[in-house]
Amino acid sequence: MEPRQGLRIILLTVLVLAGFGALLSRLYDFQITDRAHYQSLVPGDREVTVREPGIRGAILDRNGVELARNRRNYEVYFDLEEIHKSYNRQHEQDAKRDVLGSERGMPRVKRETDIVTIVNTWIIPKLVELGVAKNYSAAALRTHYVTHHGLVPFSYNTELDYDQFARLAEHSVEVPGVYLDVRPQREYPYDALASHVIGYTQPWAKGDIPEQAKRDFDHYIGDEKGRDGIEATFNDMLTGPAGSRKLVKNEKGHITGMIDYRPPQVGADVTLTLDAHAQYLVSNVLRRAGRAAGVVIDVQTGEILAMASVPDYNPNDYIPSIDADVKRAYDSNPCSPFTNRCLSGFAPGSTFKLGTAVAGALNGYADRSYSCAGFVAYGTYKPRCWLRSGHGTLSLSSAIQRSCNPYFFKLSNQLGSERMISALTMLGFGQPTGVPVPNESGGVFAGSKVWRSAHRDASITPATLAQLSIGQGGTLATPLQLCAMVSCIANGGRYYEPRLVKKAELPDGTILVEDRPNLKVDLIREGMRPADLEKIRQGMWKAVNEAGGTAGRARIPDVEVAGKTGTAQTADDGKRSHNSWTVAFAPYDEPRYAVCVLVQNGKSGGKVCGPLVHLILRGLLARDEGMRLPLAGLSTVPGDKEPIEEIELPEDVLAAIDVADGGETGDETASAVAVQPSVTLPVEEPVTPDPVVTPEVDEEGSVVPRAIPVEEP
Repeated sequence: MEPRQGLRIILLTVLVLAGFGALLSRLYDFQITDRAHYQSLVPGDREVTVREPGIRGAILDRNGVELARNRRNYEVYFDLEEIHKSYNRQHEQDAKRDVLGSERGMPRVKRETDIVTIVNTWIIPKLVELGVAKNYSAAALRTHYVTHHGLVPFSYNTELDYDQFARLAEHSVEVPGVYLDVRPQREYPYDALASHVIGYTQPWAKGDIPEQAKRDFDHYIGDEKGRDGIEATFNDMLTGPAGSRKLVKNEKGHITGMIDYRPPQVGADVTLTLDAHAQYLVSNVLRRAGRAAGVVIDVQTGEILAMASVPDYNPNDYIPSIDADVKRAYDSNPCSPFTNRCLSGFAPGSTFKLGTAVAGALNGYADRSYSCAGFVAYGTYKPRCWLRSGHGTLSLSSAIQRSCNPYFFKLSNQLGSERMISALTMLGFGQPTGVPVPNESGGVFAGSKVWRSAHRDASITPATLAQLSIGQGGTLATPLQLCAMVSCIANGGRYYEPRLVKKAELPDGTILVEDRPNLKVDLIREGMRPADLEKIRQGMWKAVNEAGGTAGRARIPDVEVAGKTGTAQTADDGKRSHNSWTVAFAPYDEPRYAVCVLVQNGKSGGKVCGPLVHLILRGLLARDEGMRLPLAGLSTVPGDKEPIEEIELPEDVLAAIDVADGGETGDETASAVAVQPSVTLPVEEPVTPDPVVTPEVDEEGSVVPRAIPVEEP
């Protein structure tokens, strides 16, 4: 065979194979990829498969009160591709008449391809007649059609009441492509209550459709997803398995029957440790301050009974999407309503002295006494006590009672950095507690992992230790961390991991999260003597109940409360400001509750936070005696940044507890001489969500006539 003939045979073979390849490729497109499309062109009945989203489980408080649930939502949605096809079929019939009409001198029928014009002329008039039409965003509808055609239904009206739904169902819509459905929609019955804990949901992202789903379903409706809070972290458990419907449509697009239905299933119910009534109490108390956080923990289990932050937001505003004006109001709020202050780091001030006291007791220093001359010198840096004349010689209990700075300066330096770091880490500082809520800060202190990563070459000097011992010098802790530490001190030294979720259970009884406390550290087993721990508890009791204590305003007649105040220097909008604190537990002998309250720009822990702790504990203890705490929906509070000098208690309460107003101001460590490493004042970082915004009605979508008010004669 000549070479030229061989080359021709090879070329011919390649061409034949390429042809077969092209044919096979087109056959695959016809049979597999575009099967549904070509089936729809065949006259006669066809099957349509619709994916239905799973049903979210409820979020409950510890007593079964529903904090997040589903309500029946009546919806009108459009299959835009089917609407377009039905319009084309009608248009073809009109076109035939058009030909005959033109021969007789009649005007020709105008052809229309724009989906918005088709909907406005073909669909909306019938909906107006039935009283279920609404103005909409034509731009959003047009974009939806170009992007999804008929795969994703266009949600037209989700605000139908039952009468509208029944009327529409009774008359039925004569034009194919308009459907009614009853779907569960998330709602939060108590509005802003516990919004930072619960979070909210938003519609599924329409770009997130698996390729397999495009082949399996003619219409795809995805699952809504949790954003923020428990809704986000437990999204997979809360989301139930999806369902599906297989419908039969005739060649005109009308549904003639259903041949298969697999109903969507319900996801797990998540039961929180929160007590809704306690949450309502704390939330209302905190509304007396502009920006604040409050945490209540059951000291015997580590369960969080309340965790409230103000300002706050209403998660119902995001269901199914947020109005643009409401979103602008949230975004422009300078008080950052989406920041969960319970889980955010703040300078803890003198409340941190309790951690230093624990470090001392763990290492055998609880019996030490130190003198206070009003200041301690570290070279040219001389941090002072809030009592400039000094306290004289104090024991550990008396130092806690009077919140003496020099005592803790000296104690921390005798302990040294390693033992201080070990004890503070044991108490949960410098690391997140692990509660299942997004964006929890772990805080920071000199020597913690975060601090060392930022100060690789820095040494912990005596001055640094002094500032650390009283919660200053760049130290940050969250209200939850401080409350967990107080709970440990109250219950005899057992540090339980703070728990927010009590259990998660599927409808069939399968337990996904068990109700089990997690004991992380037992200070007594770590070497602390019970008598030394009692010295710390006694110091907190004295701070509330004896003259010279700084937490007298937390006192409750006939109940022994133990507490500690703090006031820390910080920054607010670049200006020097203060954070005020009070931590407490009660009753003293048989403690049940640990409480922590923070107020930003509060000038005094005793005068500002002490009264708030008093009101919280008073309500909780009264409930234990049989009084019923109220529970209702909460409106949002915008907050403010105004400084707070004092929060007043009723005069009869003040007369009964005989308070003293002395105490730290947070400015005692300030000095014209810089401290090494330099003090970093924390600045609040605002948290802003990125929700789905309701498309605004535009001119093309304004199709519903407005009612004109009639003047009374």
